[in-house]
Amino acid sequence: MHDFYSDTKSIPTKSMLESIVLAPLGDEQKAEDPTTAMLEERVAKILGKEKAVFMISGTMCNEIAVRVHCRPGDEVICDATSHLLNFECGSPAALSGVVLQPLQGTNGIFNREDVRKAMRPKSRYMPVSKMLLVEQTANLGGGAVWPLDTIDAVVDEAKAHGLVAHMDGARLLNAVVKTGIPAERYAKDFDTVWIDFSKGLGAPCGAVIAGSAEFCHEAWRQKQALGGAMRQSGVLAAACLYALDNNIEQLVADNNLAASIGERISHIPKVTNMLPVDSNIIVFDVASDAPTAANIVDQLEERGILLGEFGERRLRIVTCLNVNEESGDKVVKELCSVLSD
Repeated sequence: MHDFYSDTKSIPTKSMLESIVLAPLGDEQKAEDPTTAMLEERVAKILGKEKAVFMISGTMCNEIAVRVHCRPGDEVICDATSHLLNFECGSPAALSGVVLQPLQGTNGIFNREDVRKAMRPKSRYMPVSKMLLVEQTANLGGGAVWPLDTIDAVVDEAKAHGLVAHMDGARLLNAVVKTGIPAERYAKDFDTVWIDFSKGLGAPCGAVIAGSAEFCHEAWRQKQALGGAMRQSGVLAAACLYALDNNIEQLVADNNLAASIGERISHIPKVTNMLPVDSNIIVFDVASDAPTAANIVDQLEERGILLGEFGERRLRIVTCLNVNEESGDKVVKELCSVLSD
């Protein structure tokens, strides 16, 4: 199968799996796993933060950030398309008693004025505006890359109102290789930020959240409370270290392949409203006289291609190490065929 459903389905390479065999191991909960410690130190340096904590997933990173930064009744300001709002089971409310205020950004990106207008007046009747969340890149915005000046502006506005700033950096490194702007610069004014290893970087699982030593101390406590603490976690951390050493260039290839596919399918007459292809995600709609998204997904699966259905007429293509230029040619050819019937 040519699997374009998501970069979360990237399969670890043989070399990555072999790196696990050689990794020195210990008990993570006793701070005795040297491989995990090495990964945490490296990510903290990449992101320009004091400390970092290895987590089993990016969702855990987000939820622990909410739990540490906020109190019950507080409010997180985020885009309406954010992962925190749409794909984390309502956990800010269920786990932390926190509400979310969604902003209607453009392709997942809002601006300083949006943040200013979202601020609650101090009132015993209202939630307390406490945390701003930025998702870089913006998944449902078509993998849109936040411009640095926009990030600086929205974080500056949030800080002026006393908010904590948190970055969901699941695909931050896709933005880094696209723009050449270091991850540390993107993360500079955020209190906390994390990167994911189970997407384009190709590891089987794992994410690392970084921030101050004080934050990381409390994050470890919450990790323990939520059942996320591990023992010989180096078997997972080793794959993440391998990814940092060997798979960054893969992100460049993923971005380039997505740009090529997007440019070609944008010329199909029944493809409409394609979002800008900034990174490794292509989101587009099909015309009212075309088959539905569900029908297209079914037809393409019969032809050996997996896509994502994100609405009655919306589809998503994601590139990663599962696919190559031949796969790109195949998906373009078969989409042309299905949409010309």
